[in-house]
Amino acid sequence: MRFRAEIIVTLKSGVLDTQGKAVFSSLRRLGHPGIEDVRIGRVISVVVDAPDAAEARSEVETMCQNLLVNDLIEEARVDLEAL
Repeated sequence: MRFRAEIIVTLKSGVLDTQGKAVFSSLRRLGHPGIEDVRIGRVISVVVDAPDAAEARSEVETMCQNLLVNDLIEEARVDLEAL
């Protein structure tokens, strides 16, 4: 089966997000006083061929550990859908 994994990578909560702070300040200056916080991240989309969803998720999590996510400062959420 084929699966699409969407990996959402963000900085951990204790890590200063300078891009997020810059966007936050800009949005405030542009007239959006109601925002409380902005965090910037990235989205990685991967199509995986695996026998089942559990195997696909395991493979994607291994990809995250090996290359896609810096565990010291980042965290990831994986959303998986069958194609």
